[in-house]
Amino acid sequence: MNLVLVGVNHKSAPLEVRERLAIPLARLPEATQSLLSVPCVREGLILSTCNRVEIVTYQEPAQAKLLDFIHDYFAVDPATVRPYLYEFRASEVVRHLFRVAASLDSLVVGESQILGQVKESYTVARAVGAVQSNLDPLLQRTFTVAKKIRTTTSIGSSSVSIASVAVQLASRIFGSLHNKTVLLVGAGKIGELAARSLMQQGAGTMYVCNRTYERAVPLAQQFGAQVVPFESLHEFAAKADVVISSTGSQQPIFGPEHGHLYAQQRKQRPMFFIDIAVPRDVDPAMNRVEGIFVYTIDDLQSVAATHISNRQKEAQDAEAIIRKEVQRYEDRQHSLDGVPAIVSLQQTLESLRQSELQRLSARLTNLSSEQRQAVEALTRSLVNKMQHAPIQAIKRAAREGDRETLAVLQNLFDAPERHCGNDSGAACSNSVKSESDGDTARALKEDEPA
Repeated sequence: MNLVLVGVNHKSAPLEVRERLAIPLARLPEATQSLLSVPCVREGLILSTCNRVEIVTYQEPAQAKLLDFIHDYFAVDPATVRPYLYEFRASEVVRHLFRVAASLDSLVVGESQILGQVKESYTVARAVGAVQSNLDPLLQRTFTVAKKIRTTTSIGSSSVSIASVAVQLASRIFGSLHNKTVLLVGAGKIGELAARSLMQQGAGTMYVCNRTYERAVPLAQQFGAQVVPFESLHEFAAKADVVISSTGSQQPIFGPEHGHLYAQQRKQRPMFFIDIAVPRDVDPAMNRVEGIFVYTIDDLQSVAATHISNRQKEAQDAEAIIRKEVQRYEDRQHSLDGVPAIVSLQQTLESLRQSELQRLSARLTNLSSEQRQAVEALTRSLVNKMQHAPIQAIKRAAREGDRETLAVLQNLFDAPERHCGNDSGAACSNSVKSESDGDTARALKEDEPA
């Protein structure tokens, strides 16, 4: 498997590194197409979330310099990124993707948003032709494994997300959110999850602000909040005790000049910003303003740790499933290595069967239709029994990675020419190939574990 993955996440890199590599959804198609221009990269997918940026590739050969792509596309010095990058290859990529999609590698173990984000990246990559016959089966299996884990374990039994953890942090800060005024900046999925958690925590007055006013209205109506026009954000923000910001802006929305203004208006009453956007919505310099306190997504880790401990048993069960699924995927890939030898064997024997029937056709002219069908069934049965043991040997060699034996078996059964009769050889050869390919697919399918 010529699979290579490089990336950074909340465990390997600080926020200031991750935000330099973050790709907004609108730019994801163009970024994915740029990835395909890297020599040796045949297929690719980019996953960019608030906690990770990962580049998944299928390469021929596996020699593409993805660090060069990161340098060229993001205009960052490789030396500043290299210490934080991790790299996986072959089956390690499979395991990592399974763990990511199942939320086992998330800041909040058990959150469900990551699977949707992986699917979103997959949809974009397919649309630009970056996911084809090599990555597509892997990603489809990734979705299946993630769904299996969520349905057979209790890892997602309670609704948790980055947004809900941010609300928990706000509750810790104040002890209670009752009678507190909260401003949500951003009306996307994270904003919706935050609003739901705020209601559950008994927040007092809630306001919603979004760059597009029309998107803020339904969210505000759903949770009994009030809408603040984006152009009035800074005039209004000082009324909030807590601001939870999660926009897709590429530049900070809140700067120190705003912080000074808010501090004056609030007259020594503290104001808390919980910034869960990547890149950040709140300039870090805001933290130096007296009375203004800024928390980023990396500050949520202490709160998220409680979710990890609460889900320890479920996470262990999920890891056991992933180990089995990775092995199953590897076995399947190895079995595909044996397909050429199986096809050659089936084509050779089928060609011989049809040649013999053609040679004896003059002697079979007096047979009835039923008798001809019986001869056809008998010869097919003999061929199937003859090829059973060799096919099992091929599969065994493929599973064990015994390429030398596979090569021998391939050469043994790979007859250079197969003719079913005088002038009909070409047509018959096509028929043989069609049938034997179908038999191969069925044989491999039957060999899969349940």
